[in-house]
Amino acid sequence: MIGRLTGGLLRAVLVVLLIAIPSMLLPASGSGTPEIVALIAIGAALFTLVEYTALSPSLVEFRDAPPFNRIRFLFTALNVFLLALVLRGAAEPSTLTEIARAVGTRLGAALDIAYSPVRLFLLALPQAGEPLPDLRGLAAVSYLLSLGSVAFFAALLRLRGWPLPSRNFNVWINLPTFDPTSGPDVIWRLRRDAQFNLVLGFLLPFVMPALVKLGLPLLGPIELSDPHALIWTVTAWAFLPASLLMRGVALQRVADMIDAQRERANARDRRMMPA
Repeated sequence: MIGRLTGGLLRAVLVVLLIAIPSMLLPASGSGTPEIVALIAIGAALFTLVEYTALSPSLVEFRDAPPFNRIRFLFTALNVFLLALVLRGAAEPSTLTEIARAVGTRLGAALDIAYSPVRLFLLALPQAGEPLPDLRGLAAVSYLLSLGSVAFFAALLRLRGWPLPSRNFNVWINLPTFDPTSGPDVIWRLRRDAQFNLVLGFLLPFVMPALVKLGLPLLGPIELSDPHALIWTVTAWAFLPASLLMRGVALQRVADMIDAQRERANARDRRMMPA
């Protein structure tokens, strides 16, 4: 219990630091920005603490199957830090910010090609092109980091056999929103959900800008002059599809594990049957 509480507190502090990164690196853009950031950070910290200290989480998946959530958190934190660093260079340039902006500019030029997710994202926000010259670099950096998180998890799954064979995988704990006792065969449902997440995660970077463009007449113009809003908008655009891809790969792995365990059990039962 003490170890679970310590781990939950540590994770809550890390979540607060993640949310506070833009505020620590960038000047406040409005009178209410620090208060809003503090309120969101406290809410996210309480949610994380409850989810990681409870006997069974209610929403957080793969809680006891590291490093699934750790990879998502680390790459997201790295992305937020780099984006804040690039935007800081516009107001307070330094050697580090100039390096970050130069890398973002080169990546943006390389990825801003016809029908690429970066190009589609920029076309969905035409009003942001002139006042936000770093937007292309921010989108490119975020998109590459999101792909890197998926590739890193896939390599870890391949090389280390995630979750490790020595660890027990509890479906009730690691998939709290999935009920294995309802509906058709659990393996079929897991593979169906995995395929849905993989397809949606692949298509979302292309579909999301189109949905945003279609919704602009109803929602009004998107205001991205605030660097804090810009950072979280670009991060959500890049890492929501990556999270779906990682979830799809993880669900497919769980389905394969259950299938292999079922095959071993059937083989053992056949051996024990009298001739």
